[in-house]
Amino acid sequence: MKRQCLGLALFGITTLGFVGFASAQQVTGVLGSPSASTTIPGNQLPPPPPKFGGVITQDAKTSKPWWPPTVVPPKGAPNVLLIMTDDSGFGVPSTFGGVIPTPTLDRIAKNGLRYTQFHSTALCSPTRAALITGRNHHAVGFGQVSEFATGFPGYDSVIGTENATIGRILSDNGYATSWFGKNHNTPAFLYSAGGPFDQWPTGMGFQYFYGFMGGESDQWTPYLFRNTTPVFPWVGQKDYNLITDMADDAIRYMKELDAATPDKPFLVYYVPGATHSPHHPTKEWIDRVSAMKLFDQGWEKLREQIFANQKRLGVIPANTQLTPWPDSLPKWESLSAVQKKIVTRQADVFAAYTAYNDHEIGRVIQAVQDMGKLDNTLIIYINGDNGTSSEGSMMGTPNTMTVYNGVLELPELEYLRYYESWGSDATYPHMAVPWAWAFDTPFKWVKQVASHFGGTRQGMAISWPGHIDGVGGIRTQFHHVIDVVPTILEAAGIRAPDMVDGIKQKPIEGVSMAYTFKMANANAPSKRQTQYFEIFANRGIYKDGWYAATTPPEPPWLVGTKALPPVQDYKWELYNIAEDFSQANDLAAQRPDKLKELQAAFIAEANKNQVFPLDNSVLPRLLTPRPSGAAGRTTFTYRGVNAGIPVANAPALLNRDYTITAEITVPKEGAEGMIATMGGRFGGYGLYLQKGKPVFVYNLLNLKRTRFEGGVGGEDWLGRSLLPGKHTIVFDFKYDGPGLGKGGTGTLTVDGRVLSQQKMEHTIPFLMSIDESLDIGLDTRTPVDESYTLPFRFTGTVDKVTYTVKPEQLTAAHREEMRQALAVAHDTPAK
Repeated sequence: MKRQCLGLALFGITTLGFVGFASAQQVTGVLGSPSASTTIPGNQLPPPPPKFGGVITQDAKTSKPWWPPTVVPPKGAPNVLLIMTDDSGFGVPSTFGGVIPTPTLDRIAKNGLRYTQFHSTALCSPTRAALITGRNHHAVGFGQVSEFATGFPGYDSVIGTENATIGRILSDNGYATSWFGKNHNTPAFLYSAGGPFDQWPTGMGFQYFYGFMGGESDQWTPYLFRNTTPVFPWVGQKDYNLITDMADDAIRYMKELDAATPDKPFLVYYVPGATHSPHHPTKEWIDRVSAMKLFDQGWEKLREQIFANQKRLGVIPANTQLTPWPDSLPKWESLSAVQKKIVTRQADVFAAYTAYNDHEIGRVIQAVQDMGKLDNTLIIYINGDNGTSSEGSMMGTPNTMTVYNGVLELPELEYLRYYESWGSDATYPHMAVPWAWAFDTPFKWVKQVASHFGGTRQGMAISWPGHIDGVGGIRTQFHHVIDVVPTILEAAGIRAPDMVDGIKQKPIEGVSMAYTFKMANANAPSKRQTQYFEIFANRGIYKDGWYAATTPPEPPWLVGTKALPPVQDYKWELYNIAEDFSQANDLAAQRPDKLKELQAAFIAEANKNQVFPLDNSVLPRLLTPRPSGAAGRTTFTYRGVNAGIPVANAPALLNRDYTITAEITVPKEGAEGMIATMGGRFGGYGLYLQKGKPVFVYNLLNLKRTRFEGGVGGEDWLGRSLLPGKHTIVFDFKYDGPGLGKGGTGTLTVDGRVLSQQKMEHTIPFLMSIDESLDIGLDTRTPVDESYTLPFRFTGTVDKVTYTVKPEQLTAAHREEMRQALAVAHDTPAK
């Protein structure tokens, strides 16, 4: 007891007096010895340093050393494995009635509980920000994905220092914290080596990070980082895929942690890219799932099958209605035999990605069991960070970059060309919209639609051996991703801090779900009584069993290419979800009083959480200026090899005039290789020497490539290799603006003489690259065309590359009428 009191005095604390957490400081060992440890109150992070408890004289022989005790969590605090998949709706996994086998999620549900009224925000970054902070997404700056960030507090994509994450809280309380997979919560304008890194996982309290930056990544050649350093583990690997590599790295990390500090609890935040586009499972999984013939029946019959499964499993109430198939989507029988073949292949690949991902998650969980730690591990497995994605357009696409640039229709030949390779590294694919709607059964709508459960209802399972009554049961309380942090803190016996680094913290808005672990509370009323939703101005509000929602004026698969009404003119719907699980019966006309009450509740929550101003624009936000190393610059200069410059810090070449000037030295044996490139196989450009000859290729979203090189209407000598010595190669582009995605004239010159001049009918309007970087002197991920192989390192010397960019040729009228200006998006270039 004296030792405990001494520890309390040293840390300047007394006791902890809050319900559900450790009631007093716990000290082990002899204070001052190297093996002593202590818990902390947790109200202030980091805790004040303890006073030195030894003796210091002028002579070490008469002095007494003293070590500060190691901070540890309360005794019995569990390991935490927090898992969340991507872009997967309620009706996807077998655990919640889907036809796709997810045995790992089934296992967690069997050994724990299934939650059937758990919710996301309807979009990637916002859900993830809410999940790791316990606060609503607008309150922590993530009212949108970072790529669409705007200069308003609720939308700037910066998790402020007043919003400490679960990683930071647990880390300061003695946990080992790590993050594997998708990181969509670092502002897109802070991806560069220039930092700052406080908004990266390692700056937000996660001691180790292994994953990719941004909303999505090619899984064959991902935009991958270890902590803050880019890594390229696929180089030289024949069968590399990030889904497996990520599981391998998590298992390696946990084993090393166990060997070094076996008693130290861990938080592993495990968030793979599956099943966000691009859908990239291995061929073995595609073949395995295709043989099951899950989707030959078509999307309407699939929906009926999932609905029947859900009733059989009891994950929806017996009186649930299957919401009607919308008139805006084609019926299966309206498709030709070829179209059915194409879209069935897409669903097979999506299902293979789902099953493959669940299998690899199972390997991670099995590793925890093999280490003997499963009995004290809290596993939270959330299926999806939003509803299933409809961002693949009505017939799907072999290259999602086309949709991101407003190209919503492709020739049938384009699908057939990639039929066999769908899901491979030759594609960047997404499936057709109707599959997304079917995979959100029994609800209406899809990802991005925050107003309806098709966008926000996620299946979740939680297991924690010895702490959950009635394993295998179902819980129906209404909860939200902000409730995960308080649940973890209660399980660990750790309080939410009042101060972190001297900064007063915003209150955590979530409520713990731990009360549902007890059988006595299986049917208890939900402790979450109110929750608002908003994405792209689609709004929803839950309050005491009622739900009000705006009607989406246009579907998200049109990506804003159709004019939308003012946000204040949206129609509202009303549902009594205590009796109407699937939001099938709109009661707005019968209960205008209740609707008015909930609308007022939404305004109150919106004011409290930085939701205003509402903005329903989509693609136009991609062109919004944001802080970055490129902001305000018109000239960019690079010397020597310089790879991995992120999109936000690279020169913006869209919708404007620009000039690329490369000063190179060719050695006596000649030279070839990449001089400068942005993007790759699915859209971008490259300036390089091939067999000693200058070449510039513009890749219009893998639909058409324009190649500038010698011998095209030029003098004969211009088609020969460059002689040894110094040369200046220039590509100059004059844009046919103003407007979006217009064409222009490109001119390639060498040492002042015209090598090639050509007209391009169209250019990329919105987004040239997501997961590929600007590379100088080599090409790091995928080639801009197939005439060379990576890394295509330049064998001469890049003395200097200079980009000169002019202002965007978009008038105020163009910006105001941007949706109408997207007519080019429907004028698909021919091959």
